[in-house]
Amino acid sequence: MIPDQPKNEVFLTTEEVLEYLQINLRTVYRLIKARKIPAVRVGRQWRFRKRDIDAWLDGQGTKPAGPAPVVPAQRTGRARVLVVDDEESIRDLLTKTLALAEYDVETTADGSAALELLRASEFDLLVADLSMPGMDGLTLIRQVRRIHAELPIIIITGFSSESSAIEAVNLRVASYLLKPFGVPDVLAAARKALGAAVA
Repeated sequence: MIPDQPKNEVFLTTEEVLEYLQINLRTVYRLIKARKIPAVRVGRQWRFRKRDIDAWLDGQGTKPAGPAPVVPAQRTGRARVLVVDDEESIRDLLTKTLALAEYDVETTADGSAALELLRASEFDLLVADLSMPGMDGLTLIRQVRRIHAELPIIIITGFSSESSAIEAVNLRVASYLLKPFGVPDVLAAARKALGAAVA
């Protein structure tokens, strides 16, 4: 339950705050942690008072001015991860897990969009579902290898087979996670993949 509030109090969801502020999920988490933006926990979700968001914006000397133009993200010194999965719940889980572990995360629901992002911007790690409509994970990885031959890749799947596992090895996939997986599994696979890339 959201705490008692004035009748005209407006609360925003996390998704509404992302759109309103034109910032990414990682930045929102950092603002909550730094207590820059007060947030109320409702189950597994966050809720934000719009007046608190506006007060923070006033302090920054800025107001939302509509959708921001799409430009390649600036490097922050943190590893950038692209998550590709057609299941929204999996994308959300991976985003929250990796963002809280200090990774910058972008997501997309299909392989074609992932290729466009990989061509337009630099990523340090790709996490891709094996089974997706349209372009499946292995097809995506074969295409990615033509663009970024050494990009570390983690496959996630709920439907493993011997042939797909063999092809994943041949495509030099760093890790192969079976659903359902836990947060420690994801973080360990990311550390391993990025560690191998640095070595």
